[in-house]
Amino acid sequence: MANYTAADVKKLRELTGAGMMDCKKALDEAEGNVDKAVEALRIKGQKGVAKREGRSAENGAVVSLISEDKTSGVLLELKCETDFVAKGEKFQTVANTLAAHVAATSPADLATLLASEIEAGKTVQAYVDEANANLGEKIVLDRFAQFTGGYVAAYMHRTMPDLPPQVGVLVELDKENAEVAKDVAQHIAAFAPKYLNRDEVPAETVENERRVAEATSREEGKPEAALPKIVEGRVNGFFKDVVVLEQAFAKDNKKSVQKVLDEAGVTLKRFSRIKVGI
Repeated sequence: MANYTAADVKKLRELTGAGMMDCKKALDEAEGNVDKAVEALRIKGQKGVAKREGRSAENGAVVSLISEDKTSGVLLELKCETDFVAKGEKFQTVANTLAAHVAATSPADLATLLASEIEAGKTVQAYVDEANANLGEKIVLDRFAQFTGGYVAAYMHRTMPDLPPQVGVLVELDKENAEVAKDVAQHIAAFAPKYLNRDEVPAETVENERRVAEATSREEGKPEAALPKIVEGRVNGFFKDVVVLEQAFAKDNKKSVQKVLDEAGVTLKRFSRIKVGI
């Protein structure tokens, strides 16, 4: 029987996140050598990653990182299988480490991010695979946003007090205004707009809404002469649902978000909203 102590088992669990019985078995196989046991668990864990590929990763966390001068920021979603893992310190450390890497390297897209080197000789993809092995769950990194240039702020929303943020919003204004940035970010978190302005809405999406509005109006028996005005009104209603600048402001529904920005003398240049699993 291998010679090792309870302290060795505890150390191995802390290093790998593996279960107690797995740690004991690894120490037995490694004849009490903790370093060899770590290697054995990693090898077995990496094999287990493939088995987890078919599982659903719908829990997780959204993390943000804003530069000290507020001119750049990162929003990143890391997903896992259970909220138990999501609220764990190790999982959140992985998420924050990835956000810091994005801030430092400014990858052009997800593929570039996953292929980049986060540690000597280790890509981000390998780092995520290692988290799969150590945490025993499917871990997925597939969304991030990074803004640089204007005044950048983030709002993070917790759906449950014991869980990490499940909704994150990153906004960029053309000039500093912390209060408006926070208010608009909170509005976006609550109302989930899809576009900044009408110009961002794809033409085919608008045309489809127009066709649906016309067909619905005809089905309702609206007068033919009134159809153009009714259809236009319904398309405008669609814009008010999906375009943030045209939405009624959360704190004062008598004003649009655009009106609030105009009164503050600032421009919302862009935004990103990420909700875990959606």
